[in-house]
Amino acid sequence: MRFAITIAALLVLVGCGSAPAQHPRDAGGPLLPEQAAYDVTFYDLNLRVQPEAQRIDGALTVHAAVTAPLEQFVLNLDRDLRVRAVSLLEEGVRSPLDVERRAGGNQLWIALPRTYGVGESIRLRVTYGGTPREAPDPPWDGGFTWSETPGGAPWIATSCQTIGADVWWPVKDHPSDEPDSMAIHVTVPDSLVVAANGRLRGTAQPANGLRTYRWFASTPINAYGVALNIAPYATIDTTYASTAGTDVPVSFFVLPNEEADARRVLPDLLDHVRFLEETLRPYPFAADKYGIARTPFLGMEHQTIIAHGAPLGNTNSLGYDAGFDALHFHELAHEWFGNFVTVRDWKDFWVHEGFATYLEALYAEARQGDSAYAAVTDYFRRQITNRQPIARRDAASVQQMYGRDIYFKGAMVLHTLRTLMGDDAFFAFLRRAAGAGTDQPIHVTTDDVVRIAEEEAGRDLDWFFDTYLYQAALPRLVTERAGDRLTLRWTTSAEASFAMPVDVRVDGALRRVAMEAGRATLTVPVGASVTIDPQRHVLRARP
Repeated sequence: MRFAITIAALLVLVGCGSAPAQHPRDAGGPLLPEQAAYDVTFYDLNLRVQPEAQRIDGALTVHAAVTAPLEQFVLNLDRDLRVRAVSLLEEGVRSPLDVERRAGGNQLWIALPRTYGVGESIRLRVTYGGTPREAPDPPWDGGFTWSETPGGAPWIATSCQTIGADVWWPVKDHPSDEPDSMAIHVTVPDSLVVAANGRLRGTAQPANGLRTYRWFASTPINAYGVALNIAPYATIDTTYASTAGTDVPVSFFVLPNEEADARRVLPDLLDHVRFLEETLRPYPFAADKYGIARTPFLGMEHQTIIAHGAPLGNTNSLGYDAGFDALHFHELAHEWFGNFVTVRDWKDFWVHEGFATYLEALYAEARQGDSAYAAVTDYFRRQITNRQPIARRDAASVQQMYGRDIYFKGAMVLHTLRTLMGDDAFFAFLRRAAGAGTDQPIHVTTDDVVRIAEEEAGRDLDWFFDTYLYQAALPRLVTERAGDRLTLRWTTSAEASFAMPVDVRVDGALRRVAMEAGRATLTVPVGASVTIDPQRHVLRARP
């Protein structure tokens, strides 16, 4: 069994936050007009997984509402998987339909028998199969992972955030479109258990030696959050009393040799849920479950079935000693930021990773105090590379945005925003950004996040977000001291006005200095000890 290296170490290997070259398997980017012309309402995925042959065979039925005249129905499917047939589930229609593979074979262009108009619906079935791409370095470079448990049984999992869900099933692979619900039916040898998204509706035995697991996700779900986890799992089932006053089903899928350890750590993991509910909003997928599956790679935020591959009880799985299971906490935080609140385009990817990462620091602060918060944010600060902006104005793919800065710089932007807004306004902003008061998952952009922050702060914050999100270089604080006068002046790479206030300690007395128009002058006694930003509340270039 091989545990993946930490996020921090991995990001060093992939270029320390620099934009990777366009990958032939990459998710997102500008949405094709043919895909923008329909909205997926339901996916029904039926799959047989054959561990010994390391192959999959199945069918995907997609239900879609037409939003613009449509002649070609375009889905994404990895070129390693063969399409056997595409059928339109409509009376009197010739089947199978003609299919052309484009974009290096990763797109299915399906010729419809007529032009479908706005308001019509379409149901298509794609029958496919083959040997799916094996993940070279999951979860960062993903696909199927075919591994073994310590006892030699099959241990299989999917991961596909950076290369797209189409690496293993046909899908409209863009974050802007999620089905209202999804059925996932998976058939495996009956010695194995399938842990997937949503709630288990039952099992069936289609043939001797086989078992089918019928999962159903009752809420919208992002494509990369759909996941299979297959092993001879032991299942720890319980309930969690939500702050909303309901009992949430909990399922922890563990390897049989880990069951005792899993039961020991589960209360700590449930405390993570409690903190996030109290800080943000009630757990958003209570109708389905809060699920964790042990995986042969480090982790991923698969909706309602978090992938967890670090040793149970490990407090150092993300590159720093958090004092708690930061891997689980981070992936769980994505149930709020990533799964419930999902970016409409990957250009705003920092919203997923920056918020989830910053919440680690908040949990450390809540459970261990101010010094723990400072230690975690100091660690985040040291990881920042400033190789490229962490947000864009135009559409982008996952791999164009992926890098360590969407995690760590994103988190430190929020750390600095908290200083600017004050705790009351900041935590109100955090709750609203997490979709408090909303029942159904939502799509957001960076502009939405900025608007909420401005409303809670009661002031314009474009200067703040433009500098931190859309410029690679950090603002620099220039200080000059002459006699009894101390001058502070912000400079930015765009020479924009930057008005971030700064704490200054003079002979032990702390004061906050307003930086209107990006500068300020104050009188300090000659020879006094002066420390700028002593608590490191502001993200800035190193002196």
